[in-house]
Amino acid sequence: MLYQFHEMQRAVMEPWRWWAQANVDMFGSAFSPLSFAPAAKNVTAGMDLMLRLTARYDRPQFDIGSVKVNGVEATVSEVVLLEKPFCNLLHFKKSRSVKNEPTVLIFAPLSGHFATLLRDTVRTMLVDHDVVITDWKDARDVPFSAGPFHFDDYVAYVQEFVKFTQKKLGPHIHLVSVCQPTVPVLAGISLMAQHNEPLPNSMTMMGGPIDARKNPTTVNDFAMDRSLSWFEQNVIQRVPQKYAGSMRRVYPGFLQLSGFVAMNPKRHLKSHQDYYKDLVAGDGDSAEAHRKFYDEYNAVMDLPAEYYLDTIVRVFQDQTLAKGLLDVAGERVAPAAIKRTALFTIEGELDDISGSGQTQAAHTLCTGVPVARRQHFTAPEVGHYGIFSGRKYREMIYPKIKEFIAKFDK
Repeated sequence: MLYQFHEMQRAVMEPWRWWAQANVDMFGSAFSPLSFAPAAKNVTAGMDLMLRLTARYDRPQFDIGSVKVNGVEATVSEVVLLEKPFCNLLHFKKSRSVKNEPTVLIFAPLSGHFATLLRDTVRTMLVDHDVVITDWKDARDVPFSAGPFHFDDYVAYVQEFVKFTQKKLGPHIHLVSVCQPTVPVLAGISLMAQHNEPLPNSMTMMGGPIDARKNPTTVNDFAMDRSLSWFEQNVIQRVPQKYAGSMRRVYPGFLQLSGFVAMNPKRHLKSHQDYYKDLVAGDGDSAEAHRKFYDEYNAVMDLPAEYYLDTIVRVFQDQTLAKGLLDVAGERVAPAAIKRTALFTIEGELDDISGSGQTQAAHTLCTGVPVARRQHFTAPEVGHYGIFSGRKYREMIYPKIKEFIAKFDK
């Protein structure tokens, strides 16, 4: 009933949102006499903050209209290469490209935020690469008739997406997996190797829990300190009737967002306080930077309950991949079967979600990959999100990924 209560709460808040918007219009418009009142800026700022704190944030857009290729502007259009019930394979098609540019398939996390969280990753890579990404759908919008989505289904998607991309864009492709998908991606490629199927040229794995036993973070501790039944009883809900995925069991986005905020409540409180002060002071640039960040941060989606619970058990509680005990569709996963696919692992020194060594552990599993085809990098003074977004990603991490991919492109 928690999901239904959340929806009812939103409905109850709507009249207050109308009132807040009316106050913003009355006290914030230069054409309103009330805008000259002594406390007009304070009222407008307070009501604006209320609107943002109670807003519903839907999936943002990638909004990558163009990139510069060899110094020349190239337009970018989004093309759905393959549509699956829970995910679209999205291709960023450019009007011009670098000669023989490598094809990169990015596996975005299925862990709460939309794939647009990797906007900076995509935009930066597009300059030198042909880019495809997994654009996961909000589970509340996936009809109940589509059936459940388990960890094994994710692994099957990995295999299908790799094969499809190879078929559509050429056999020489490179994978980049960010955070949570590192485990199912490694599992999928391992199974393909075990079946002697064509593999990607390289895998770049960034900030993922390959071995959650190493330097556990609060995320790891949270999963370890609670039983599976606790998660089922406390965070799994059924989608209300008003959505296309009615009756589907999910881990709701609003609960995930509460968890994200709870990890750093003081930081978020200060950020909102600063936003209010910036509005009062007329600092439009700082206020806009706040809006851009929280428009993305607050946009969360429901996760399929089966996948979430499978991940809690297999990845965090039992660490089955790291222990060599992961079975997918009845078959034991053996990363040592991978021979030619080059491996690059990247971690952030200050990552508080995937602890130091958790991603690097892939090297101890992929013993079949020659040392000359393996590489690791720990980015100094970089947190989890800084691994794939921001100035340090663009200036420090991406050049290493670009060089690695180029080295093993053929």
